[in-house]
Amino acid sequence: MIDISQQQHLLAQVSRSFALTIPLLPAPLQDYVGNAYLLCRIVDTLEDEPALDCQQKQILLSQFLVALADQGVAADFTSAACRALSSATPAAEQELMALTPAVLARYRSYPTEVQAVLARCATIMSRGMAGYQQQDCSQGLPDLAALDQYCYFVAGVVGEMLAELFILHCPELLPQRDQLLALGVSFGQGLQMTNILKDMADDRARGVCWLPRELALRQGLDLALEGWGQDQAGCQRLLDELAGLAQGHLQDAMDFTCRLPVSQQGIRQFCLWAIGMAALTLKRVVSQPGEAKITRRQLKGVVLASRLLGRSDTLLQWWLGWLRRGCTIRRRSPQALRDLTSQWDHLMMSTR
Repeated sequence: MIDISQQQHLLAQVSRSFALTIPLLPAPLQDYVGNAYLLCRIVDTLEDEPALDCQQKQILLSQFLVALADQGVAADFTSAACRALSSATPAAEQELMALTPAVLARYRSYPTEVQAVLARCATIMSRGMAGYQQQDCSQGLPDLAALDQYCYFVAGVVGEMLAELFILHCPELLPQRDQLLALGVSFGQGLQMTNILKDMADDRARGVCWLPRELALRQGLDLALEGWGQDQAGCQRLLDELAGLAQGHLQDAMDFTCRLPVSQQGIRQFCLWAIGMAALTLKRVVSQPGEAKITRRQLKGVVLASRLLGRSDTLLQWWLGWLRRGCTIRRRSPQALRDLTSQWDHLMMSTR
């Protein structure tokens, strides 16, 4: 079993942003969320492996779920997965894959109710990703509803998982469970849409596109054309519209954070750093599409503001408005989004 320092080392290797924010959480949430991220990263690594075809990815993702339920087959899964990875997979992710049995062993050391939450998240994500292996995503997703569903499988479900873990840690949040789950889905979508827009050019270069075709066509952009990325005006219009939607989801993320107890500053800071970085990234995506990465100085500003304002909901809402000043904001109903995309409660019922 990996220890907490080894887990943090793996986090630092595979995700710079989460390695920064997860240590903000109080014990034992820091441990649970760190392990959950590694489980999700194993799924992502298989999904991203270019040397595997659709069927091979589906088989490995299914085998991972079996290993999640039965430690006895973890070594067999790990051996098969490591053989399947090519040199295109970063060394850090190959190291993580090789340590899957140790990561799973730590997961099994947690209380039963925590294991259930982590397993539900990993199961929904794995099944969702396996389904997308059957689709040709080189020309975008069909429409906004398809983008919503994709964002749910890769990030919205993580928002639900975090909401459940926060409730386990702070039982006084239980009366707000429904609202937190809905806002958590929107929180995850806001972060994922930010990543999609930030990485749009890189994704296009490797033959992948997660943008909604229907929305693109309304902006005069045909994602089926090989040179669609050269239409700068069309790309800008699409960026503006999608960034506005993402900013609306970040408002839900702030509403989620403001529902958390003021006394739980570690949990609040974990959320606030992510919101601040995403809001600044979105603004740069729209104004400087080729330079979307935020600066070290901006990151320090997010950290300072989060610490200074973290106890005042009014000031936090003002801060978010200041970060995105001049940006378009399009709000949607977080409950309606969850009703359309979520599989969380359905899986809870089906596994009883």
